[in-house]
Amino acid sequence: MTDLSGADTERSFVIGQRAIELMKAYGSSASPHSYAVWYTYVSGQQPLLNEAVKRLTSEHGNLSDARVEGLYDTYIQGRRFVAETERASTSMLSELEQVMEMLDAALGSTARYGAELQAFSQDIAAPAVNRARLREIVASLVVTTRDVTANNRTLEARMRESRDEIRSLHETLEAVRVESLTDPLTGIGNRKHFEDVLRKTVEQATLTRGSAGLIVLDIDHFKRFNDLYGHLTGDQVLRLVALTMREMVAAACTIARFGGEEFGIVLPGATRDQARALAERIRTGVMGRELVKRSSGESLGRVTVSVGVAIHRGGDTAVSLLERADQCMFAAKHGGRNRVVDDAAEGLTEVA
Repeated sequence: MTDLSGADTERSFVIGQRAIELMKAYGSSASPHSYAVWYTYVSGQQPLLNEAVKRLTSEHGNLSDARVEGLYDTYIQGRRFVAETERASTSMLSELEQVMEMLDAALGSTARYGAELQAFSQDIAAPAVNRARLREIVASLVVTTRDVTANNRTLEARMRESRDEIRSLHETLEAVRVESLTDPLTGIGNRKHFEDVLRKTVEQATLTRGSAGLIVLDIDHFKRFNDLYGHLTGDQVLRLVALTMREMVAAACTIARFGGEEFGIVLPGATRDQARALAERIRTGVMGRELVKRSSGESLGRVTVSVGVAIHRGGDTAVSLLERADQCMFAAKHGGRNRVVDDAAEGLTEVA
């Protein structure tokens, strides 16, 4: 932990107080991620984050939880992942350089040993070789062989160490990669992962003229849960929806939380009937779970979701497919919530 001087400690409290004031002023919730974003903003540690905050608050007048999460993922969480990746990559390169140095040394030793053997062969073949000279040659060859054997053993042990170290670094890089694509609250994919998979799925469907589906769902009256019961209960609602999706969605599909209370499911190869049936199962599955306040055991009622389903069409991009699924989801909300609408419906009207 950093040892702050008295002045630094006092400054940190001033920054923290100002961060809390801004959180209240711009409608951000009192979550750890929100505090981290506003604290970083006040401290001025990341100019790019400050520019993004100013732009968003100027455009919207507030900074919603969804936008806070986006800023956190991009400028705080993402920065940590980059630093960890660079550290592991640097360590791996250093380890590989050491291995190359060892191999160079081993090759030099082998070359010298080959020269010694060549000289030995020539001396043995000489007509005037005597017993004393032969003993000298054999003794020299024994010493050289012993040195080469020792070097090879050292090299073998060091190579085993390097292999283990490189394997550990590879595992670290893989863990960082997985974490960078995971929503920390729900444990499912985050927006970056969702967008990457959606883009690749649409490109593959276009290339092969195959099918693909996209489900977008939004929790009904989510703000009311937060306002009435607090953000910890809101987090519990998000986890409940994510758990339901996990239980019902096949491993070949990708589930993600890509906004505050918005989730997406990418369905490679899915037909309309399959996508619609899955959307209905998830909707009824979420509605079938009773939300209970952990601290008191009080029943908080049922959670419902509004769901939009879109199926890949010729000429679609990831953006157009997502926009159509969003439009269907908004139509489900406009139609009374707790329902599924797919893009075969006519007269879809986008509503807030």
